[in-house]
Amino acid sequence: MSIEKSLFGKTSDGREVDLYTLANSSGMQVGILSYGGIIAFLKVPDKNGRLLDITLGFDSLADYENSDTYFGALIGRFANRIGKGRFSLEGREYTLACNNNGNHLHGGDVGFNSRIWSADIKGNKLVLSLFSPDGEEGYPGNLRVSVAHSLDEDGTFRWEYHAKTDKTTICNLTNHAYFNLSGHDSGSVYGQYVQINSDEFVETDSELIPTGRMLAVEGTPMDFRQPRAIGERINADYAPLTLAGGYDHCYAVRGATGSLRDAVSGYDNKSGISFELKTTMPGVQLYTGNFLNGVKGKNSAIYQKGSGFCLETEYFPDSVNHKNFEQPVFRAGEEFYHVTTIKFGVK
Repeated sequence: MSIEKSLFGKTSDGREVDLYTLANSSGMQVGILSYGGIIAFLKVPDKNGRLLDITLGFDSLADYENSDTYFGALIGRFANRIGKGRFSLEGREYTLACNNNGNHLHGGDVGFNSRIWSADIKGNKLVLSLFSPDGEEGYPGNLRVSVAHSLDEDGTFRWEYHAKTDKTTICNLTNHAYFNLSGHDSGSVYGQYVQINSDEFVETDSELIPTGRMLAVEGTPMDFRQPRAIGERINADYAPLTLAGGYDHCYAVRGATGSLRDAVSGYDNKSGISFELKTTMPGVQLYTGNFLNGVKGKNSAIYQKGSGFCLETEYFPDSVNHKNFEQPVFRAGEEFYHVTTIKFGVK
């Protein structure tokens, strides 16, 4: 496996941003930006040996700076939503930036997706690091974060998330890549197949904030326990789907949090590309690009609703406000450590 560094561009205020390209001997390539830890491209051989870029994104840094799509980015301090941007820890209430219909989304106004990360190549890993000071976006505690990225010869790409705090805080880190297994510019993903190792999902209200209840997938269009086409039931008359405009739901992954276990797999008959995703996190959000509306992406591709799907491994949204959910709370000296891997192949 090799890692090469090149200049990607400069931010609007003149700071340089680098592109790191991880490659293996089968031709697979992953491009990662120091800005936002963004997966700028992910090129995988299809069934004919042709390299396909299967992640949505932009050609220029300015487009990433001006977009609210979170294409390919590292998300923090807290992935997904926190209702009204409020939570309590150890008897004190905290108020966060509300950047999504009066709620807090993906870390706030300036989340980790908009930060320039320090980058180090350590052996076969690209390690991105940043420091988030006490009070940033309203969060308590000085938080030191690092994310190690690696690509194996067998087609497995790996994120290792580390964080430490000096004060009780919450932390929920993920990556927000949008996948399209036929190629980023190929249109809808509704014909691509997904299987989710989950029996229940988080119920949300009209603002996509959890109600605190878990709903069984049994007998509903949310059931992906066997491989199903993403679009097969996406327009069903079922409240969770109609409220979200498609899939935008967190599934509880079977098995114990902290153990690396099967979460999601899938494939595309057109390209033959398949994947297997594993995680140590308690949940995975399936999002089907419901808010994409004519976004101009790489090579002038136009991304519409359903042009990509995200698999955000995470603690449940708003979990800090629902004590029946696993808590994303970390105290001074404790380490946030989670791993997510995704292995690509040909079916």
